[in-house]
Amino acid sequence: MSTLYEKLGGAEAVKLAVDNFYERVLQDDRVKHFFDGMDMVKQKSHQRAFLTYAFGGAPHYNGRAMREAHKHLVEAQGLRGEHFDAIAENLELTLQDLGIAEELITEVMAVAGDPQHRSDVLNQ
Repeated sequence: MSTLYEKLGGAEAVKLAVDNFYERVLQDDRVKHFFDGMDMVKQKSHQRAFLTYAFGGAPHYNGRAMREAHKHLVEAQGLRGEHFDAIAENLELTLQDLGIAEELITEVMAVAGDPQHRSDVLNQ
């Protein structure tokens, strides 16, 4: 059985999706301010590594835990549920624009919207 990572197309597909996703996010007035001053090359690298792990393409993730990585955004910039939802919406639209099959988008969104993941990102 292949992993979601493999079904999506592996490293090249994840790279393309992450690049397109951040192009979309950085134009979204609801969330773009969270990325002001951020090293986007580094951010994209972290996101590719996390998604590779989350979709079954790597046995572990060496980055910071989601709770730790987003704590300052919650405390200092007011990251809330509506921002999490906007990010998820941008991810789904990105995958649709890339022509990803709907059943794979459903799998991706289940991973992205996992209640524990949401709780960790929002430090709840």
